[in-house]
Amino acid sequence: MTAISQPKSSAMNTLGNIWRKGGVLIAFTVLSGVFAVLSPRFLTIDNWLNVLLQTSTIGIVAIGMTFVIVTAGIDLSVGSTVALSGMVAAVAMRAGSPGLIGILVALTVGGLVGLFNGFSITKLGVTPFIATLATLAMGRGLTLAVSNGQTIFSFPDSYNYLGEGEIAGIPVPVIVLLLAFIVAHFVLSRTVFGHGVYAVGGNREAARLAGIHTGRTELLVYVIGGVLCGLSGIILMGRLDAALPTSATGLELNAIAAVVIGGASLFGGKGTMFGTLLGALTIGVLANGLNLLNVSPFWTQFIQGAVIFVAVLSDSLSQRKKN
Repeated sequence: MTAISQPKSSAMNTLGNIWRKGGVLIAFTVLSGVFAVLSPRFLTIDNWLNVLLQTSTIGIVAIGMTFVIVTAGIDLSVGSTVALSGMVAAVAMRAGSPGLIGILVALTVGGLVGLFNGFSITKLGVTPFIATLATLAMGRGLTLAVSNGQTIFSFPDSYNYLGEGEIAGIPVPVIVLLLAFIVAHFVLSRTVFGHGVYAVGGNREAARLAGIHTGRTELLVYVIGGVLCGLSGIILMGRLDAALPTSATGLELNAIAAVVIGGASLFGGKGTMFGTLLGALTIGVLANGLNLLNVSPFWTQFIQGAVIFVAVLSDSLSQRKKN
């Protein structure tokens, strides 16, 4: 019995290791192949540019979320931060500020929200889930208060360029996403700060004893996440040429899903920017493919939720096996 069960166990472990290391790439490839067969429009250049464009907002926010989740944190406020950043910038530009000032305002508002989250967690001792859940509600309320519940239209061309411009036929949001990914990948994998992020998420006490300022590291990851939300807000409002007080509702779920599908662990200490990018693209391909097949948006939302459930369950089972 032992001689028979060992090869089976070894084979299962091998398959498990392959899935953990390349599961998101497998899922992305399989999904792309299925939709390519079912829809002749899927593999066209225009459609793939559309997928990348639709993914840019989620992808940029997910990059910031990766820093947070690797430290074993969570940020539920990213959707309202995107909306608030874009809305405050819109109000400033409606009052006569140029587009460049609007961009700086959006980035600053996002950074301040991230600073508030980080301060609440590291200095006031509020758990990340509760702190960012409260910020989600406060941010959405501020967005509605600042706009008086109204949509603001028409921004300067310099502001809209980040959302609807093109360089050599490639949408600017896609270029911004790729640049953000490259910078974030370098910071997380090649710098002392990035190593500190992994250390804090892997074992906070051991990181502290090793001389890492754990509180400052946690604070900075939330600030980074907030600034990237501000950048995402600029792109979203620029694409629409409008600031909607209800925009980016539910974005936090897709951002967290992209990170977890990409191989990061909600328990901290694990995750890569490459995985997150693939995770965001997988969500984008899924939504795009279902849309091309004329699947009801209600079922699309259900399927996306099921994908999130499977990703989180896989992470939980993997962590349980490790312990």
